[in-house]
Amino acid sequence: MHSDALGDIAMTVGDSKKHQDTRLIHGGSHPEEFDGAVNPPIYRVSTVVSSDVEEMRHRAKHPPGMMAYGRAGTPTHWALQEAIADLEGYKHCLALPSGLSGILISILGLCESGDHVLVADNVYGPIRLVCCDRLSNWGLEAELFDASLGEDIADLIRPNTKMIIVESPGSLTFDMTDIPAISNVAKEKRILVLADNTWATPLLIDAPALGIDISIHSGTKYIGGHSDVAIGTLCLNDDDLHHKLKWTALLFGYGLSPDDAYLALRGLRTLGVRLQRHEKNALVVAKWLQERSEVDRVMYPALPEDPGHNIWKRDFSGANGLFGFMFNASVKQVAADRFIDALSLFLRGFSWGGYESLAMSTSGESIKRPISGWEPTGPTMRLHVGLENTADLIADLEQALTSMADAVAAE
Repeated sequence: MHSDALGDIAMTVGDSKKHQDTRLIHGGSHPEEFDGAVNPPIYRVSTVVSSDVEEMRHRAKHPPGMMAYGRAGTPTHWALQEAIADLEGYKHCLALPSGLSGILISILGLCESGDHVLVADNVYGPIRLVCCDRLSNWGLEAELFDASLGEDIADLIRPNTKMIIVESPGSLTFDMTDIPAISNVAKEKRILVLADNTWATPLLIDAPALGIDISIHSGTKYIGGHSDVAIGTLCLNDDDLHHKLKWTALLFGYGLSPDDAYLALRGLRTLGVRLQRHEKNALVVAKWLQERSEVDRVMYPALPEDPGHNIWKRDFSGANGLFGFMFNASVKQVAADRFIDALSLFLRGFSWGGYESLAMSTSGESIKRPISGWEPTGPTMRLHVGLENTADLIADLEQALTSMADAVAAE
C-alpha cells in the first residue's frame, strides 16, 4: 500500500521480517502500478486536475494514494517514504528538502510558545545556531547540554521541557551519546526524543529500539550517495504527531522535488554495499593515521581505542566512512591548512556520504563545545573516506603530511 501525499505508509508484516538487504532493494517498489517499470517514474507535477467538484474536494483531503498538488507529494515521493519507513522500522515517513528542515518542522510543528527544548552541544552546527539564536523569536527556549550526560539529563528537565535533540556520534567531534539512557528519562517525563541519525543511516541502528521518537536523516549524504541530491527524511510512529508534522511541512512550503526523490530512491538501493566498503576503507585509513607521529588521536567510534566505542558497539551494527582526527600540539593551524591543500585524492569540500573522499579543517568556532568544554590538543580535521583504493588514499595522505612538514621546515 502506498503512503498518502505526505507520508502515511502502511507496512506489511511479511516485509518487516525480510532481511535488511532485501528490503533495501524491494521497499517501496510496485512495478505492477507502473506497467512493470522497476523504478517508479518521476511525476513532475504542480497542478492536479479533477473530473468534477466532488473529486476535487476529495483530493483536497489528501487521501492515501491520491495526488492533490505537486508540492504535497507524488507517487515518486510515496515510494521513497515507504522504503525509508520500512528500513527504519517506523510507521510514517516524510520526505523533505533537507535534514535541517526535518528538525525545524519537528520543533516548530510540535512545540508551542513557552516550551523548553534541550539540545546536545555536539549536534550539527546549524541546529545549534537555530536553537540558540532563533527559537526565542517563536517564544521557545533552547538549552544546550553536555552530550555525555546520559540519565543525568534528568537534572535539566523542567515542567515545560517538550523535546530533547541528540546526535550520535556528534558532528565534527564524533563523541557518542547514551541515547537509551536519555530516552528512558524522557519517556518517564513524556518528553519527545529527536535524533539526527544521518551518520548511522537507516541501516546501522534500530532507532525505535533506542527510544527515539523522531528519527531525522540528511539523505543528501549516504542515502543519495552520489553528491548530486539534497534531501531529508523524518520518521516516527505516532499518528497524531505525524498529522501535525505533515501539515507543518506543507504549510511551511517544505516540498521536495520529485527528481530529488527519484535520485534518493535510486541511491538507496545500493546503500548496503556502499556502506560496507566505506567502513572497510575508513578502518584501514584510520588505523594508519593512528600510527602517525603528527596525529594525537583519531576520532572514530568504530576503533576500540575510541572513548565512545562501547556505546557504539552496543547500539550500532556498523560504521561508515566519516571520522575526524587531531594533530598533536606541535602542529599549528597554518601547517594543517597546508596539509589539506596538498591533498589530491581527498577533495576539499563540505558535506559527505558520496562515493568520493573529502577533507576539511574543523578547527575554530564550528568545533567548540560550549557546555562540555571539549578541547582538542591541536588542529582538527574531518575525513570522508570514499570508495577509492585505500593504498592510493594512504599514499595521498602521506605525501600531504610530507609536504606539510617540508613547508614548515622551510619557514
